[in-house]
Amino acid sequence: MKRETALRLGCIADDFTGATDIASLLARSGVAVGLRIGVPEASVDDSVAEIEVIALKCRNEPVERAVAQARSAADWLREAGAEQLYWKYCSTFDSTAEGNIGPVAEALADALAARRVVYCPAFPENGRTSYFGNLFVNGVRLDESPMKDHPLTPMRDADLTRLLAPQVSGGVGLLDIAALRGGKAAVSACLAKLDERGIRHVVADAIAEEDLRELAEAVWQDALLTGGSAFAAELPRHRFPGQREDHDEREQMPTVAGGTLVLSGSCSAMTRRQVETYRQRGSAYRLDPLALAEGDGERRKLLEWLDAQPRDAAPMIYASAEPGAVKRAQQHLGAERAGQLVESTLADIAAHAFENGVRRFIVAGGETAGAVTQALGVSRLRVGREIAAGVPWTFARRDGVDIALALKSGNFGDEAFFSKAQEVLR
Repeated sequence: MKRETALRLGCIADDFTGATDIASLLARSGVAVGLRIGVPEASVDDSVAEIEVIALKCRNEPVERAVAQARSAADWLREAGAEQLYWKYCSTFDSTAEGNIGPVAEALADALAARRVVYCPAFPENGRTSYFGNLFVNGVRLDESPMKDHPLTPMRDADLTRLLAPQVSGGVGLLDIAALRGGKAAVSACLAKLDERGIRHVVADAIAEEDLRELAEAVWQDALLTGGSAFAAELPRHRFPGQREDHDEREQMPTVAGGTLVLSGSCSAMTRRQVETYRQRGSAYRLDPLALAEGDGERRKLLEWLDAQPRDAAPMIYASAEPGAVKRAQQHLGAERAGQLVESTLADIAAHAFENGVRRFIVAGGETAGAVTQALGVSRLRVGREIAAGVPWTFARRDGVDIALALKSGNFGDEAFFSKAQEVLR
């Protein structure tokens, strides 16, 4: 039985950077947004916000485990009173033929008895657009963009209907840009035709904010919606009419004293440029998974280096590397072990740094962000000011002290992001 709370929209994100991304964009509306790390262990209480986001770390988990996590999150959100669920995944549709986008969406749809599932990963503000079912990154087809070389989810096709089809059991159809630009009647007609054909899974185009608004107008009452953060950001105007932008709690950021540490595990093209830009200012250490695999010597050397840095140095520790170097490490160690070595090391570094006075963490990469946040023992985050589109400062308390976390998806932000993040917090 649902509780009577203020909660109307419950969001489930497949990684931690995606969770802060969607929470930040939803908070632009002025609606109170809660952000929880993992499925809450405690029962629902009076602290539930009007919108709740649950951050999972399931993008690259086995399908069964990802589905189980998402179902648990959905159960908690529905118990808390959520009237609608939103399954949030990356705007570059990061997945494989097995999942996890489709299987989780289908499981949630079954739990909600939803007849239709709409998929819209587009994020025009960040250069992610979908045109007649094909996904583009800054005007380049997904399969020709740097995402084709992603170490965990290499994207070798841009056609979203083809990417989704092997992940789901129901039919897949397209709500294309021509219908969206044709107005409400055209959108309704297209959706009706797909429904008549028994198409349950509907991929939706969007190349501009107006397309997202048109789509939201048509489907905002669906029990389940899925996509990127930009589509979700159009829902508050319908769920909370009249409340949009009447206040902005994100500007009320606490003062966080202590050192700053930049941690980068992402190997995306933009993160590599950000690392190179920041590295030129000094105080940087590159993690080598091959060296880490040889024993504890490299880790001890790294911690000694970190402890020797001046308190105000804001050093960077990074595993970001070119595709060739990533491939060599994966061939030698295996993709899973190489990734785990980097994640566990960066997580250990974060925990060590916290014990030694670091309170501000700038983290690049979804898997890295998940590992670091868990290592810091954080269970809830408060959304602060945006550094770049989809990347806010977030805040938590641990042992009576404030922690600031900027969790950045690999390709978000510009070359100067790591420095800009520190300027925003001053």
